[in-house]
Amino acid sequence: MIGLDTNVLVRYLTLDDARQTALAVGIFDSLSAGSPGFVSLAVIIELVWVLESSYDFRKDRIVETLDALLRSQELAVERTDAVRQALRRFAASRADFADCLIERCCREAECQYTVTFDRKAAAAGMRLIVG
Repeated sequence: MIGLDTNVLVRYLTLDDARQTALAVGIFDSLSAGSPGFVSLAVIIELVWVLESSYDFRKDRIVETLDALLRSQELAVERTDAVRQALRRFAASRADFADCLIERCCREAECQYTVTFDRKAAAAGMRLIVG
């Protein structure tokens, strides 16, 4: 198994740099179910941010992209269940993906709830602090 950085996934998904895209495609072609590429939570969060902010991916395209990554036999996504649950919350709410993932990871850690000052994050299932 090899780890994949965000920029490798971005090149593979956006095809925006001919030389680096060719290298990224070569790496992806070398992956298999028996020897997958590892995608960390940090990479997932950074990937969503980059695709939204630099490539203008809309929410539906982000959901579609992450769903494809999660279904790939050639990738091992860290805490797959939490990412999958966060993706469902993200698709169904106005919360940011990172907030949805934070809430799901806290839930997995058996937190009673997760507190926030961010109203949008509360849409991900966090408890809004008001006062």
